[in-house]
Amino acid sequence: MRIGAPKELTQCRRYFAAPQHPKHRKYEALRAFYLEGRASAEVAATFGYTAGSFRVLCHEFRRDPDPQFFAASQLGPRTQPKKTAARTLVIALRKRNYSIYDIQTTLREQKLKLSPTAIREILKEEGFAPLPRRLDEERPDHVGPTVEAVADVREFSLLPRTFTTRVGGLFLLLPELLKLKLGLLAEQSELPGSKMIPAEHALRSCLALKLWSIERKSHIMSLVADEGLALFAGLNVIPKKSYLSEYSSTVDHAKTMSLLEAWNRQSSPRSLFTGESFNLDFHSVPYYGEDPVVQRHYVAMRSRRQPSILVFVAQDAEAHAFCYTNADLRKGEEADEILRFIEFWKRTRGQLPRHLVFDSKLTNQPQLGQLDDMGITFITLQRRAPKTLAEIAAIPASAWRTVELDVPGRKFKHPRVLERPVTIAKHEFRQLFIEDLGHEEPTILVTNAPKATSAKQLITRYAQRMLIENALSDAVRFFHADSLSSTVGLKVDFDLALLAIASSLYRSFARKMRGYEDAQARNVFRDLIDMPAEVSISEREVCVRFQRRAHLPIIVASGILDTPVTVPWWGGRKLRLTA
Repeated sequence: MRIGAPKELTQCRRYFAAPQHPKHRKYEALRAFYLEGRASAEVAATFGYTAGSFRVLCHEFRRDPDPQFFAASQLGPRTQPKKTAARTLVIALRKRNYSIYDIQTTLREQKLKLSPTAIREILKEEGFAPLPRRLDEERPDHVGPTVEAVADVREFSLLPRTFTTRVGGLFLLLPELLKLKLGLLAEQSELPGSKMIPAEHALRSCLALKLWSIERKSHIMSLVADEGLALFAGLNVIPKKSYLSEYSSTVDHAKTMSLLEAWNRQSSPRSLFTGESFNLDFHSVPYYGEDPVVQRHYVAMRSRRQPSILVFVAQDAEAHAFCYTNADLRKGEEADEILRFIEFWKRTRGQLPRHLVFDSKLTNQPQLGQLDDMGITFITLQRRAPKTLAEIAAIPASAWRTVELDVPGRKFKHPRVLERPVTIAKHEFRQLFIEDLGHEEPTILVTNAPKATSAKQLITRYAQRMLIENALSDAVRFFHADSLSSTVGLKVDFDLALLAIASSLYRSFARKMRGYEDAQARNVFRDLIDMPAEVSISEREVCVRFQRRAHLPIIVASGILDTPVTVPWWGGRKLRLTA
């Protein structure tokens, strides 16, 4: 009996010998291994498996209670009820130049839920090409974002009117801001400006956003329509994020330093910074991006090295406010920054700083010798070298003496102290070994303070240096010092100069509020500043009326509401604050 031609037989044998379908190939391979008894490696090579994958295949087959090789696959649904129900409406809307998302919105109003992908499939099946870009008048009418006016001082209006503002508490800082004379600061610093937004108005706008704790430039868009914020800045509307980003790019490091110098010269008559003692420290502002300009520094909050901007800050120990910042630092320049601060203070105040407190990583030994030669008293930590720790461990208990620290609220008030002389950079300093101060390892202080300054006074003063850690934490959390606004350090440099000025304004304001003299800025903002108000503009004055709230009596008791002040950029109108 003739079954078929030789060619047909060859094709049929090839169907079983070299199966193409995955399930068929799996079946023939397992059959050859289990039924024909062929070797595992031979079967794997014949049917295109690796040795390991075929062993896994056999393992799965032995544990499958009901292997299916020839069961027909179940057919999916052949109808799409949602697309069918919406097809006619989708076609009609596209003929009216509706986009896919406009169609989706209209369908949702008709209780028909269809994804943009499904709508795109319907339009493709019906032969519709992608919708070309439409003019505004060709788009369907729906609620969209409003187009706010462009900031222009020539459009600034003081016509009589009444409105409500979210940033009412910002006007409480206006009397302190007037003392700064921002116009003179902008002129002396040669800050950029234009006919639409003069330098003084640009600086006041940036400072207003910093005072209101705006984290990033893009976040100002939620306040761009607030009339109160624009009135505070002296503009018709507050500048948008694009302007602020470009503006900060035009302020280079030299102009930033000029701004800080002019501000410090103005602050001297008001004695905000006494200049008696300063706390110095470094801070790393993290940067999450890719830019070859940004170097890697140690970020304490992350406990690792990562791309960041290194910032140097100086804090007045008595005022608890920053008086100097510098974010234009590169690796290898850290040790000399303390000398730059001394030069800065001498230029602005005409004298050297009297007392500096810093940790061991801020500078190196040669700079300590220079400080001593200049007659500047300092207190710093010394690194705990293994040799020094071994020396301390060998000191007998009888050599230590216990002192009592007069620091209220401190847990460890009775440290043990041993003082010895030490020679650093050919200068002899006082070295204090301190134990039982709350650390596992001893603390080592180095100072050039005279002998008249007792160990108790030195330890107490260095303990107060921890206030700069609190101030840095406040700057990070409230003034958003870690919100990097650029891929290079110049914008951060200007941002930190604004931070220093804003922190001083908060300190000056807090000194007038009973119970808030030492409060951090975020607490002052939360209790006293963050409140709405009703603003009424008349021919003679601008009245800001605050709503009743829990902490308003503190503001009333301070007397700040009793004295109206004249605001120059309001055409000589007075600001009257009332509750």
